[in-house]
Amino acid sequence: MSWEGIDRRKFPRVIYPCMVKITTSDGSQEALLAHTENMGQGGLCVTLKNDIKLFTIVDMEVDLLDLDEHITSKGKVVWNVRRKSVEKVKPMFYDIGIEFTDISDQDQGRLRQNLQMLIEKGAKLLKPYI
Repeated sequence: MSWEGIDRRKFPRVIYPCMVKITTSDGSQEALLAHTENMGQGGLCVTLKNDIKLFTIVDMEVDLLDLDEHITSKGKVVWNVRRKSVEKVKPMFYDIGIEFTDISDQDQGRLRQNLQMLIEKGAKLLKPYI
């Protein structure tokens, strides 16, 4: 399946490299620290050395870099793509898409404000595919 075949976002994504702490809800993996590749109202993408299986439920703590408290949310891994080993940048890593599944209205509002501010300042967008 091609990348475009599985890239069907409902929300546009903003290139937004911030820190995120990911812990599997069942405790099967230690907490993982990562940088986001991009983020939108519906979820985020991280690049990890570790694989997280599709549909795994995770707990997330995201530092929006806005000097406020981190936002917290449960999430569900909705896609997982292993990078080609021949790539010179980030070889043998996994791009992992996580959908927000349980995020407070307050955190959702902060996320929306931050994304809108970045868009207004000309941040690069990844187009949605619906």
